[in-house]
Amino acid sequence: WGNTTLNGYTLYNNIWGSGAGSQCVWANSGTDWGVWADHPNTGGIKSYPNAKKVINKPIASLGSLRSSYDVTVPSSGAYNTSYDIWDTDHDYEIMLWVNHHGAVGPLGSPQGSVTLGGHSWNVYKGDNGANEVFSFLRSSDSNTGTVDILPILKWIKDTKGWMGNETIGDVQFGYEITSSAGGLDFRTHSLTVSGG
Repeated sequence: WGNTTLNGYTLYNNIWGSGAGSQCVWANSGTDWGVWADHPNTGGIKSYPNAKKVINKPIASLGSLRSSYDVTVPSSGAYNTSYDIWDTDHDYEIMLWVNHHGAVGPLGSPQGSVTLGGHSWNVYKGDNGANEVFSFLRSSDSNTGTVDILPILKWIKDTKGWMGNETIGDVQFGYEITSSAGGLDFRTHSLTVSGG
């Protein structure tokens, strides 16, 4: 559960799943960091090492919310590279998968495809027992790019009516790791979350 705050971002080691192995986060800054993880080749998410930026604004009050990412991910293991966006009450979780590898999949049922925020996504809607989860899986893997997050939030709120004018608390970005046997490196070369 180790965490530290660097230049306005909070880095979390965040090993939360059962059967996890060892994992270590290193950082030059909150936007230039990486993780080495050695989790066994078993099912179930072991960890979500991430960098978090706090927003704390209602969707309708946001003028903009964007993020750019540049990562290097392993060619083996099972993981996704994703944004995890939460409302302040933790009723809703919006996941944006920019890449994934191995035996991993989103929660819930498919809701079709949509092009939003500069990317094409396959959309899933589900519930993990604690909160609703809306997952957007990029139709092809990407290691670098910019996501305009606000249109995605407005689409969920206004077009689909899946949530109201929630206050967006955290925008997290990291790696949801299911397995990385033998030790694999995940590298965030740069990350920016901006807007308000």
